[in-house]
Amino acid sequence: MTVFKIESSYVSTSNSQSSKLLRSTLILFAASSLFACSQPESSASTASTVKAEHHTTATSVMSKPVSNPDLLKNISATVYKDVNCGCCKDWISHAEDNGLGTTAHDVADVALFKDRYGVPSEMRSCHTAITTDGYVFEGHVPAKYMAQFLENPPVQALGLAVPGMPVGSPGMEYQNKFAPYQIMQLNKDGTTQVYADIESTEQQL
Repeated sequence: MTVFKIESSYVSTSNSQSSKLLRSTLILFAASSLFACSQPESSASTASTVKAEHHTTATSVMSKPVSNPDLLKNISATVYKDVNCGCCKDWISHAEDNGLGTTAHDVADVALFKDRYGVPSEMRSCHTAITTDGYVFEGHVPAKYMAQFLENPPVQALGLAVPGMPVGSPGMEYQNKFAPYQIMQLNKDGTTQVYADIESTEQQL
């Protein structure tokens, strides 16, 4: 009887409730991905299972975005990440496909590097990239916006950040799902401001 009542309630949910359910699903996916990206070596088998399911589905359902190898040509960055972070590796692949030269470092405590380079706690994600000229790119920033920023960096800016790990952002692709997000500008005085509102997958490319 309990199962029947739950199913009946689900069928009769309003569009508003369905929207809430979809948002909850996306949040749960992001949370599970964050769990997979931040597990220590002792939990590697569990993290690998979660990441394997994510990557298998994403590869089979989503076609790889068109890349531009000249977009970030002649630009290099050092990326600090956790050894078990699969989505960090996917973001690095996205950046490299668009011309960025990268050197990845697996570190025991990524927070130390976020502190070092002035990334506010509310702006943090799973990895931190530092270009050779000292600009910070935190999290799943699309290569398109990295290039746009580096072409004409605002005087007060330290870099860009995509807080958290939005589903559908570069490196977080999953079953053609997409959650709108903001790219934030990090300023040298510790303040932040919206650099771009990303409302669709196409806008990232």
